[in-house]
Amino acid sequence: MRSDDADAAPSEPADPPQELEKTSRAGRNLPAAIGVGVGLGLLVVLTLFFVKDLFVVVVVVALGVGLWELGRAFTTAGIAIPVLPVLTGGTVMLATAFYGGMEDAAVAMALTVVATLVWRLSEGADGFVRDTSAGIFALSYLYLMGVFVMLMLVEDDGAWRVVAFIVATIASDIGGYIAGVLFGKHPMAPTISPKKSWEGFAGSLVVGIAAGILTVTLALDGDWWAGAILGVAGVVFATLGDLSESLIKRDLGIKDMGDLLPGHGGLMDRLDSLIAVAPVAWLILHYLVDVS
Repeated sequence: MRSDDADAAPSEPADPPQELEKTSRAGRNLPAAIGVGVGLGLLVVLTLFFVKDLFVVVVVVALGVGLWELGRAFTTAGIAIPVLPVLTGGTVMLATAFYGGMEDAAVAMALTVVATLVWRLSEGADGFVRDTSAGIFALSYLYLMGVFVMLMLVEDDGAWRVVAFIVATIASDIGGYIAGVLFGKHPMAPTISPKKSWEGFAGSLVVGIAAGILTVTLALDGDWWAGAILGVAGVVFATLGDLSESLIKRDLGIKDMGDLLPGHGGLMDRLDSLIAVAPVAWLILHYLVDVS
């Protein structure tokens, strides 16, 4: 009996694409991810310790890109964020938090909410609640969280406070990544983020606590237990921030917020943990670590 496959050309084993060869078990292009991470780290350190005002500009630009990515993602669900008033008002919030304080930032946020409502009036009632709610969500999700970074920065030892906050967050990611790749077997939230495991979370805690203790005691002359609290809070809120953004992407039906950063995805895919940790980091450092 003749087989239809007899005349077919023999199939050759497909060589793995070059991109797949570089992709780690956790789904990242590791060399690209490391290179981008180092570059961003250098930018942060140089601006933090040489001219704080330039770091304010870095935060403004980063959150502006994040807002653009978020707005583009929302359009896939027919939601139009009023980008101009949110971008303008959010930038004013960051500047007033750094040069004025929390009260000035609160006033700027309240006025931005009103401006967002007014801006959307001209397009009529259809989708008014949907779009303005998305705009106020973006304002809170990005810029209100960014205000707490500015409040850390404005202190006399503000550069080191921001470093402690960033290191605690990044340590959570690194610890979770390594432990998840090596030992991850039990999914933490399979319906939200299948690659997150309880073993990875344990790794995040170990590395995060160690990083918190080191940065708080060595850089801020604080108590070790305050560093441990910062480390635990950083891990918990970084994980919650990551899971929250995963839910946003699942709801919108997208994989990444963008492709701006090779090996990472969009900038929002890196900011999700940082913006969630920022307010709790400010709270812990403000009340438990004296300004040095």
